[in-house]
Amino acid sequence: MKTNSLKKVLKSTATSLFFLMAIIGITTQSCANLDPDPTEFNLPPESFGSLEEMESGIGGVYSQVTLAARMTTFYAPAWGGDDMTTHRALNKADFREFDQRAVLSSNNRLLRNWNAIYDAVNAINGVLERSAGLVGLEAVDQGLLQQYIGEAYFLRGVLFYQLARVHGRIPLPLTKFPDPNISRAQLDEVYLQIESDFLAAEERLPAIYPNVDAGAPRPNSGSARALLARLYMDWGGFPMKDASKYALAASSAKQVMDNAASHGFGLVDDLEELWTLAGRFSKESMYTIAYCKGCPNNSVANRKFSRLGLPADLGGWNETFAEIKFFEDFPAGPRKDATYRLDLDWTTFNAQKSPVFKKITGPPGDLNPGDFLTERNDFIMRYAEILLIYAEASGLSGNVTPDAWEALNKIRRRAAGLPFATPDAGVDLTSGAIEDLAFEESKWEFAGEYKRWYDLMRREKVAEVLSVRDNVSGSVAEHNPIIGSLETSNYLAPIPADAVARNPNLAN
Repeated sequence: MKTNSLKKVLKSTATSLFFLMAIIGITTQSCANLDPDPTEFNLPPESFGSLEEMESGIGGVYSQVTLAARMTTFYAPAWGGDDMTTHRALNKADFREFDQRAVLSSNNRLLRNWNAIYDAVNAINGVLERSAGLVGLEAVDQGLLQQYIGEAYFLRGVLFYQLARVHGRIPLPLTKFPDPNISRAQLDEVYLQIESDFLAAEERLPAIYPNVDAGAPRPNSGSARALLARLYMDWGGFPMKDASKYALAASSAKQVMDNAASHGFGLVDDLEELWTLAGRFSKESMYTIAYCKGCPNNSVANRKFSRLGLPADLGGWNETFAEIKFFEDFPAGPRKDATYRLDLDWTTFNAQKSPVFKKITGPPGDLNPGDFLTERNDFIMRYAEILLIYAEASGLSGNVTPDAWEALNKIRRRAAGLPFATPDAGVDLTSGAIEDLAFEESKWEFAGEYKRWYDLMRREKVAEVLSVRDNVSGSVAEHNPIIGSLETSNYLAPIPADAVARNPNLAN
C-alpha cells in the first residue's frame, strides 16, 4: 500500500468517528437499543452539505465498524468450532459457553456484539440518508459520491451478515430512525437484504480503490462479489438449505478469480507472511479491517492478538488456544508451521496445556508478547477462500471443471511449500468428491481464523465433528467438555436477553 494511502485510511478510521457523532448524533445506548432519541438527530443539516462532509461521514462509519470488530467479541461464536478453545476456568465463561455448545441469552459477548453492530448499522443508515441531498448536484463529483455510497452498502452487508450467521433471524433496520418495536425479519428476508446490499455495493464500487495497492482496507467491486460468493455458500447450507445457490456461489467465485488482477487480489507465496505486521496489507486479503495503535486514545487498535493467545506462563491472558485433537490431526508441513507456535512446548504449560496459534500471537519477534493493543489487521476474507469456495461449490452444484481442481490444488501446493501455480503430481488431486476435499482443505487452511464453526454449521457437520473433538492423548482435564446439544436446533445463538427485555418483539 502506498504510504499516503495507508495514512489516509488509518487517519479516517481513527478520527472521523468524532465528526460522525457530531453530525449524525450517534450514541451507544440509542443505537444499541434500536431506539434513537430524535432530539439527538435534529442537528442541521438534514443532508450533507458537501462531498467533504460525506467523505468524513463514511470515514466515521469505518471507525464504527472497527470499534465493533476490534475485540474477539465480534468472533465469539467461532469458539464453537473444533479448531479453537479457551481456558477451562478463569473469566472466560462467555467463550466457554460457545466452546461447550451451551450459549445462554445472558452471554455478555452476544449482547456487546449485538449492540456494537447495530451502533454501526445506525451510523451507516444515517450516512446513506444524509447523502441523498448530494445526488444529482452538478457541483458534486457523482462518481466519487456513488463510491462512498457503495462503501456504506458494503459495510452494512458485512454487519448484517456477521449477525445473521450468529442468530439467523435478525431485525433489519434500514433507516436512521428505526422502529423501537422492530421485529426480527424472516430468514429469507435477511439473506435477500444482505444480497441486496452487496449487489448495491458491487454496482457502485470501482474495480480497485484509488491509490490503494493491496489489502482492500477500502473495498472494491471484487470485495463485494467475493462476499456474495460466501453468502451463497451459506445460503445453500443450513439454515436456508437452498441448494440452487451453490451454482451462484461457484459463478461468483469464478468471476472474482477471472478478474483477480484488476482487483489487486492473489495468493502470497509464504502463508506465514499474512500473520506478520509487515504482511498486514496483503494482496491475499479481499477486505481488510485496518487497525491503528497510537491513534487517538488507541480507540482503533486491534485487541485480539499477541498476549490473548498466550498462556499465563508466558505472560498471556489465556483467551484463545488451539484444540488438541485438531492440532494433532493437522498434517505436518509448512502450513502447520505457519499456523502454530511449534517452538513452544505446550505440554509443559501450567496455565493450560493447549497448543498456541501463531496466527494469534504472531511469529516470534513480530508482536510484543505483552501487547494487548496491536496493529494487526483482520482479514475478513482471503483469496484462498474464494478458490476453495469455487472448488467446493462446483462439486455441490454438480459442475466440476478443471479450473475447480486447479483452484483446490493451488492451496494444496502452497500448504506443502511448493510454488502454488506449478502443477505437482505429488500433491495435486484430480478425482474424488471435490466438495468434500475442498471442505477438508478449508479446515486446515483457515484454522484459528474464526471461520471453522460457520463451515461446520452450513454443512451440518457439528455432531459428526464435535462428538470426537475431545478424543486426544493425555489428560482431558484441559478441555471444556461439551454439555449442550450438537443438533441443528442448537446451532444459532439466542437473541440477547437484554435486547428482548427492551423490545419483546425480538422474542418472536
